[in-house]
Amino acid sequence: MTKKGKMILLAFFVCLLLSSPALAQTAEGSKAPLFQWSIIIGGAIITFASAAGAFCQAKAISSACEGISRNPGAAPHIRFLLIFGLVLIETLVIYALLISIIILMVQWGKYV
Repeated sequence: MTKKGKMILLAFFVCLLLSSPALAQTAEGSKAPLFQWSIIIGGAIITFASAAGAFCQAKAISSACEGISRNPGAAPHIRFLLIFGLVLIETLVIYALLISIIILMVQWGKYV
């Protein structure tokens, strides 16, 4: 198994471990399980989005530094593309945050 596969498996195990107290609680009615799943899904969305965004940003910064060191004359163009790419990556993470907030703030009692 590769190092990346081990990290993904570890992250999945940690998510399951942290969500077990929420799933162990019992409540009357069918509204509680839906609310618990919405919390778990909302947390998973923002966790995976922020991890993917951080990985992509680190890769972009690393590649930009390598490109500038190989060709210092192209530094302004590389820097512009780096900032533009980082803005787009961060925007995707913010969209994931908004989606997870929407999932968490829906009043599930009205829809069940």
